[in-house]
Amino acid sequence: MGTRERILEAADGLFYAGSIREVSVERVAERAGVTKKTLYYHFRSKDDLVAAYLDARQQRTLERYQNWAGSRGPMAERMERMFAALAEAAKEPDWRGCGFIRAAVELADSPGHPALDVARSHKESFETWLRRDLERAGYAEAASLARMILVLLDGAVARMLVHRNPDYAVEAGRAAGLVLQAAESQRLRSTG
Repeated sequence: MGTRERILEAADGLFYAGSIREVSVERVAERAGVTKKTLYYHFRSKDDLVAAYLDARQQRTLERYQNWAGSRGPMAERMERMFAALAEAAKEPDWRGCGFIRAAVELADSPGHPALDVARSHKESFETWLRRDLERAGYAEAASLARMILVLLDGAVARMLVHRNPDYAVEAGRAAGLVLQAAESQRLRSTG
């Protein structure tokens, strides 16, 4: 593993487990086994490091949810599976919710922070994935449905962070399934 990757791995562990603002560059460098000077050789600032940490999480996070949903079966069932898998993941003691939401909340008073752009990009990519899958499944209101599901997902994550109860993900998955079933029923009525 290269130096940059070691730094990002250290940042990932520290920023996800704690607070972006509380974790110092010194701690990241120490965890990565590099000097602060070496860290700054790879990242111009802590802000750039935070953005790179989130950027490194984007693809694997999206793929995790895609794997949880799977590609077979009705969309309602796929979404319920995805939320059920999230509920299982939330039972792990080191689960800290969505790193992108947490970063956006923590940095909300820092407009222009590069990490906010990465968080926004991730959420847009996630919504695009949902919309495309819904379009392929024949849902006419795919964009609206994708947004509803994302609101349910982010809401479930927030509730689980507050209450430490994974049942919120299960219920949000049930709600997503009901929304998709209702949309499917409406489509069938209008074509039949």
